[in-house]
Amino acid sequence: MLIAQVTDTHLFAAPEQALKQIQTADSLQVVLKRLLNLPSRPDCLLLTGDLSQDETPESYDRLVDLLAPLEIPAYWLPGNHDSLAIMQKHWRLSSWPLKPEKSFFAGGWQILLLNSAIPGHVEGELAAAELAWLAAQLQNHPEQLTLITLHHPPLPVGSAWMDAIALQNSAEFLALVDRYPQVKLVVFGHIHQEFARQRQGVVYLGSPSTCVQFQPYSQAFGIDPEAQPGFRLLNLLPDGSYKTWIERVPYR
Repeated sequence: MLIAQVTDTHLFAAPEQALKQIQTADSLQVVLKRLLNLPSRPDCLLLTGDLSQDETPESYDRLVDLLAPLEIPAYWLPGNHDSLAIMQKHWRLSSWPLKPEKSFFAGGWQILLLNSAIPGHVEGELAAAELAWLAAQLQNHPEQLTLITLHHPPLPVGSAWMDAIALQNSAEFLALVDRYPQVKLVVFGHIHQEFARQRQGVVYLGSPSTCVQFQPYSQAFGIDPEAQPGFRLLNLLPDGSYKTWIERVPYR
């Protein structure tokens, strides 16, 4: 199974609006064009939050309009810039290609999508109900290879300002994951940069945004002027092995 993680699109109501001098709708179009021309077509997309920048219905309509021509099912979760209420109300079951499920099976793997967003806050947290749901999914399928995805990073990425607004109850999340050896991968957004680290047999992966890229290993907020927009590909095999890599797309 080939998955494309597309994250932190930061779309606005108007297509000409920009985030840090990048028109996010335009950069997403460029990224999706590359995705559409890959040698192998992804089986699904994982949209890991901050899909909107202004929390408007129009920004979510724009995402649907841009994704629909790909004809690839897209599973989503909210980020700190999203409005879950608007997403749930606006994206009905008929909003192809967006899929409402937060748990699905494909290619011998179970994929679980978690909501780490706290309304009105930049940092993230997994509510008690979300952690209980995750534990139940893992308990019910102990032999199923599992990939977990959320918006906020559960591990430090080495930037002081970003680590301060990461997953606030990461210790609870990591302790839960540690109890279930079927979990092989945890994939997240929020950091606007490439990241990979192994912990207790699980690989944790962060990915570039489709628009602005953050300066890695910085004490304060900064933009990386050289890094290009991109997305992550994950090729999951039924024996538990996988390959993953980043696709960068020239822009500017």
